[in-house]
Amino acid sequence: MHLTFRKYLFGFLTAVMPLSASCQEVLWANKVLGYSSEYRPSQIGHAYRSKQILGVPSKLPDFGNSPCAWSPADPDGRNEEWIKVGFAKSIALKQIAIAENFNPGAIARVYAYDAAGKEYLVLENPAAQQAVKGRMLRIFPTQNIQANAVKVVLQPNKVPGFNQIDAIGISSETAPIEAKINFTATQLKTQKENMGKAINSKGQEVAPIISPDGKTLYFTRNNFEGNIGSPSRQDVWYSTLNDKGQWTDALNMGSPINNAGDNAITSISADGKTIYLINEYRPDGSMYFGFSRSFKTKSGWGFPKSSKITNLVGSATTIEITVSPFENVLIMSVQRADSEGGKDLYISFLQKDNTWSEPRNLGSVINTADYEGTPFLALDNKTLYFSSQGHAGYGEGDLFLTRRLDDTWLNWSTPENLGPAINSPLWDAFINIPATGDYAYFSASDKVLGQEDIFRIRMTPEIKPDPVAVVSGNVFEAETTKPVKSEITADFKNSNNTFAKANFDPETGEYRLILPLKEVYRISASGEGYFPVSEDMDLLGDNAFRTIRKNIYLHPIKAGQQIRLSNTMFSQSSAEVTPASLVELDRIAETMQTYPTMEILLEGHTDNQGEVQKNVKLSADRVEQVKKYLLSKGIDGRRIQTKAWGPARPIASNLTEQTRQKNRRVEFTILKI
Repeated sequence: MHLTFRKYLFGFLTAVMPLSASCQEVLWANKVLGYSSEYRPSQIGHAYRSKQILGVPSKLPDFGNSPCAWSPADPDGRNEEWIKVGFAKSIALKQIAIAENFNPGAIARVYAYDAAGKEYLVLENPAAQQAVKGRMLRIFPTQNIQANAVKVVLQPNKVPGFNQIDAIGISSETAPIEAKINFTATQLKTQKENMGKAINSKGQEVAPIISPDGKTLYFTRNNFEGNIGSPSRQDVWYSTLNDKGQWTDALNMGSPINNAGDNAITSISADGKTIYLINEYRPDGSMYFGFSRSFKTKSGWGFPKSSKITNLVGSATTIEITVSPFENVLIMSVQRADSEGGKDLYISFLQKDNTWSEPRNLGSVINTADYEGTPFLALDNKTLYFSSQGHAGYGEGDLFLTRRLDDTWLNWSTPENLGPAINSPLWDAFINIPATGDYAYFSASDKVLGQEDIFRIRMTPEIKPDPVAVVSGNVFEAETTKPVKSEITADFKNSNNTFAKANFDPETGEYRLILPLKEVYRISASGEGYFPVSEDMDLLGDNAFRTIRKNIYLHPIKAGQQIRLSNTMFSQSSAEVTPASLVELDRIAETMQTYPTMEILLEGHTDNQGEVQKNVKLSADRVEQVKKYLLSKGIDGRRIQTKAWGPARPIASNLTEQTRQKNRRVEFTILKI
């Protein structure tokens, strides 16, 4: 089974109505009270059903066929069709707005109802074909009605073809009700920029994936003679940013990423060393529906390995996936039995056996009866961008953003349209943003060199992800500065929960961590034969993107080796170990369990503030607390010696609080392995 990126287009002209500046209260229908029939073209989802009339307009101000609108079952039935809807409360009715998104004119009568159920005829008009593609039909009742319900009656045989209603709204004011696009507060002032002939061709270029450092752009190319296999099959290409800030001519990634089948990168890891691909790759060159990943090696990208998603297939035939920056969450676009209509966005979590949980629908705030696809989860692990034809927009497919509201991954903010600087009357999708957040890269169909092209646009704060810090560097042996293969983790210091992981392999380059700001982290590194080391990284005061270069030095585990523990292990003048430091003590216990004959000397030190004898006692109490904790982890007390020095052995000046903190420390020396 092949897997390709597809556009979902309708062959209907569109028109855009001006947006209203009115701040009037508009109530949109929130319940269906009854209906004559509903169109059900598929057993999957709820396209064209009565529920689609609820809420704000999904299609308007654009016009055209939409599964997010109600349509009667028979397009040319001789019998009248009707739908009755209710509202959240009763209001003094001054206006009814009916969003006829497609084939308007079939409405013959409209009734309003008060809380007692009394019926008022507010419109009676001959049904007739209209000369427009769609309209917002506004009715201004002259009766005094406290209304909480509206009924619309259609005569389908008077207007051939399906008749659709997107939404029904009421107001106690006469200012015309308008359908509005929910876009971000501040629109982009800059214009989108075609990436040019180095990247775009007469063929199709879609799905840009920008490396987190912003220096390599991967994308999918179709209908191109330079592809492996046939031109009609997709291949992955890439371009790099040179020292002059120019993108080089794109190159085919070649084998093993590209073969005779359909190939596409769908996501990249935060350190840029893992790429995720559509389809499963088989050694014989065949391809199957699924999901794979490839790891960067010294000689290039490795053969893609399958990554199993539980119960993925179902009725699915196409898929787009974004992997969270910490590689433990997938958000995918796929059609399944529980989809709202076309493809929906789903969430899946990494399991202990390295498989992914069965996809779970992200819900109706994001998903509609139309198409939702091309998800991209930004490096802040919170801001999700996606394309949709089911939320009000400018054309055949727009780009939106939503932000995660909690750790369930099921609660999201109302999607916001990225605005007309990005979205056009044609198809726009596949947005991708590097760690800096300065530019967004996306695919579009408007003003192209061939078919779809790749564009970029400079971002504004309103549509950027939250800023992050990029921490990168190497890991060395402290004594020889020899590179050490190791694992690096970033924990939240206040909770000890692991936030991100990275690996350093001298053969493939530096480690890289992406850390959202406004947190204090503990950066730890461990390698076989070396004692784990930890350092705090305080990003609480940072407000903008930054890069941090941090080399880490590990001490080999051998007799005579001295290792200094965190100088924030204790509060000032206290011998109690702070909860945030228990992780570091756990590492000592684990090392001593790994080396069962290891014996250590714990030495306590203080600054010179206060009386010397009190400081000596404080340092003694501190090493005893450390020893007590290690004993609680099963370490034999005979393997631990202690020594209290008080202020006698400073390693920094005692003139300032910042330097005195370095003197308040516990060190341990390996006496025996």
